[in-house]
Amino acid sequence: MIKARLKIFAGDILGGLNSAIVALPQALAFGVATGFGASAGVWGAIILCFIAGLFGSKVPLVSGITGPVTIVIASIMHALNADIPSVILVILMAGILQTILGLTSLGSIVKYVPYPVISGFMNGIGTIIIIMQINPLMGCPVMSNTITSVEAFFKNIHSINPDALFIGILTLIIVFAIPKRFNKVIPGQAIALVICTLISIKMGLNLERISEISVNLPALTLPKASLHSVITYFHYAVMLAIVLSSESLLTVLVADSLMKTKTPTKKMLIGQGIGNMFCAFTGTLPGSAATMRTVAAINSGSTTKVTAVVSSLILLLLISVFSGFAAQIPLAVLAGILIKIGYDIIDVKLLKVIKFAPKDDLYVLLLVFVLTVFYNLIVAVGAGITCAALLYAKRTADKTKLVHKTVYDKDIIKLEKLLEKDYKHKIRVVHIDGQFFFGSATQLISQFEDVWGTKYLILDYSAGDLLDISAIFALEDIIIRLQSQKVKIILVVKNEEVKKQLSEHKIISQIGEDKVFFTEIAAIDFAKECLKNKIKKKHFWDSFK
Repeated sequence: MIKARLKIFAGDILGGLNSAIVALPQALAFGVATGFGASAGVWGAIILCFIAGLFGSKVPLVSGITGPVTIVIASIMHALNADIPSVILVILMAGILQTILGLTSLGSIVKYVPYPVISGFMNGIGTIIIIMQINPLMGCPVMSNTITSVEAFFKNIHSINPDALFIGILTLIIVFAIPKRFNKVIPGQAIALVICTLISIKMGLNLERISEISVNLPALTLPKASLHSVITYFHYAVMLAIVLSSESLLTVLVADSLMKTKTPTKKMLIGQGIGNMFCAFTGTLPGSAATMRTVAAINSGSTTKVTAVVSSLILLLLISVFSGFAAQIPLAVLAGILIKIGYDIIDVKLLKVIKFAPKDDLYVLLLVFVLTVFYNLIVAVGAGITCAALLYAKRTADKTKLVHKTVYDKDIIKLEKLLEKDYKHKIRVVHIDGQFFFGSATQLISQFEDVWGTKYLILDYSAGDLLDISAIFALEDIIIRLQSQKVKIILVVKNEEVKKQLSEHKIISQIGEDKVFFTEIAAIDFAKECLKNKIKKKHFWDSFK
């Protein structure tokens, strides 16, 4: 018992260390990108991660400012003419709204947002980050939005700082060249940060640097608020709260998928909301559960929320010890790191299959992408999905259900009696009744928890409707989850067009061509034959023991 607990604690320590190493360069870069400064980014990550770890859910969620949050804060800063006290008030209101959201069931509504809207938004955010960092990569001032960044680029092209451009390109080469498997040991962003900063110092390059990192604990202050300012800035707070909550909920989905858990979202949102309120009280940057840092922690062996506390303490230790070095980090290096982060945010998975995607999905994605990049984040999401669409999706998704049928066969029962411990080997048929689309896809994923332990699972999709991108990715996720539990998947598809669509998206190759049938009877016969052979073989070998 003690040994098991020590192993869990050791995993949390290692996960906290690795996530802190990932978080440091990102927090520095995001802090500079918002206009708050590097110190606000790092201290915000420390405060939010620590408090969310104490009050949040049990899974190891590592929090801090992320790419989408950075863009929202930068947009609010631009809209409020860099009036930091007003922006801090917006952050406080967003934290309060997030906490209130955690007390309700509204957080679950995120699952009904169509995948093209999420993908268009994330692609837009990634593109914004890349565009806005091109100027600082050349040693020129960062602009507040994409349009001014593009305009400034053509003006600054004749006044490039060669030293900044050299160190920025070197940063890009390092972060893109390091293999993914090596990134799991030491993050490429941290390597680039150290190497390029040391080179810039040794070569005496003339470029702009962070200059100062505060190691003092930020003082607690109450943002000045009036009824007029609360009403005036409320819509900014709503926009920020939505992005903070959505990012955290998406990270929870990833964490649950990796750990095979089911995290209560209410407690998680309350912890995030309280943490962001403390960020406002200390004048630091808010954030959300960060997917990249959380995955780094889980892959290192983290299993509990102790990881978040450890990560914040290690981050505090890092800036205390290396604050002098951090002050020498060139802004061009941070720009290079942010460009890589922007690239990673772009939904490459969808881009690979975009030629097979339904046109309706592409229209929504393109609309959200264009509005995100060139107009307004919240308008982009609102244009992609309306309240009516969400309500329709929920009504339709609630009607979609799985119908389980256990297949009984006299021969199988006879064989199973020969080996009592093989009673767990069952053939089950699961009918996906109703329309399988973005709203029902995530509902169905959660319902598959009821079939763990089944040996052969027949998925029968009898509908003739083509699947949208969300449903295809959901089906892929269902198959991966079931296969990780040693469940053999057999697919029944009665429509040639649907089968062709699944083939184009590599779903059929993932299952196996020989495991796809047009009729349920043929699929059941195949499963029964496989089960008979498996039990006979095991009984044969057991007779020799």
